[in-house]
Amino acid sequence: MCRSIKVLRNPEHPPTDEEIEAAALQFVRKISGYRRPSKANEAAFTAAVAEISAVSRALLDSLHPTARAS
Repeated sequence: MCRSIKVLRNPEHPPTDEEIEAAALQFVRKISGYRRPSKANEAAFTAAVAEISAVSRALLDSLHPTARAS
């Protein structure tokens, strides 16, 4: 997929909201094909980044720190 998205799960150094949002932005850019969306698509693009950021935070917060990263 996108090689520049790094693993954010690290129990010793939890990711910041900015790191999660940056990863979400990269993901949305990759799957949409837009680096910067047109005005017509900007709301959908921004909403997708926000939703993916929220879901990613929920996922990271729910993972048990004893599980090993793969």
